[in-house]
Amino acid sequence: MKLVRVFVAMILLLSGALRGASVQSGQDRIRVQTSLVSVPVMVSDQLGRSIVGLKQEDFVLYDDGVPQRVAFFAAAEEPLRMVLMLDTSKSTAAVLKQIKKAATDFVVQLRPQDQAMVVSFDTEIHILCRFGCSQPELKHAIEHAGVSDDDGTHMRDVMATVIQRYLGGGQGRKAIILLTDGEDIGSSTTPNDAIRIVRDSGVVIYPMFYAVDPRELSKKLFGVSLPKGLGGKGTLETGEGAAAAWLKRVAEESAGIFYRSNVADLKKTFAKVASELRCQYLLAFYPDAERINGLEHSLRVSVSPSGLVVRSRRSYLATQR
Repeated sequence: MKLVRVFVAMILLLSGALRGASVQSGQDRIRVQTSLVSVPVMVSDQLGRSIVGLKQEDFVLYDDGVPQRVAFFAAAEEPLRMVLMLDTSKSTAAVLKQIKKAATDFVVQLRPQDQAMVVSFDTEIHILCRFGCSQPELKHAIEHAGVSDDDGTHMRDVMATVIQRYLGGGQGRKAIILLTDGEDIGSSTTPNDAIRIVRDSGVVIYPMFYAVDPRELSKKLFGVSLPKGLGGKGTLETGEGAAAAWLKRVAEESAGIFYRSNVADLKKTFAKVASELRCQYLLAFYPDAERINGLEHSLRVSVSPSGLVVRSRRSYLATQR
């Protein structure tokens, strides 16, 4: 009888070990899968004209100079998931009508296979239309975006939320089009943390930065026109410069393009972005296990034939997620 109990105990111990090994193995697989690094890529000729029709074999992806096996490839013709972020804080009151008109014209250019989501933001994120909306629903959502009564603009917080909550799952081509005057007041997400989230997401970001005339804003909000020369022009320009510099970095880290545009020219700017989105490729790879070391690694993409211009994500932070 004692021998039987020992035998049963050994069986239970062995089965527990096997279950633990299975869980551990499963965890290892999950860690490997979630370390997939997405690398958006845009290709153009020397005149800046986008190149479409390239195949996976036309690309070579390098991690710290070492060629990698591409585990996932999405061609420019494949569907795109795009989030349109509209700044509707008080500072945009004087120009929101023009912004909404340009944004409405933009969604008409989306292809049937593409999916778009529309959000506005001030101190909070407002979901105006989720993925799966029809073009009429997208247009209706944009047209009904309104200026906030709250003071503050939590742009970095909202960008982080959009990336992590709405663009974090699955593979495929992803993008954010951000319309803003660049002002961020009150975000808990620091500029560097926001850059890290952007860099690690594989989401291409196109910031559209526009200036707001303080005299027009005062007239719109309070019905009062500021005297010429007032409005803190020097301080305003300094703030705009810092905001534009940060947005430009966001674009560069994500392989996007920073656009500085007059509100009146936003329709043309949107047309450029629409053209760019139709020509975006996506490569992804699994770093070797020994490279998951918490350090930053450089990325580079080359393409055949030679002589083409490549713009892509430039680095990743090798951490287990």
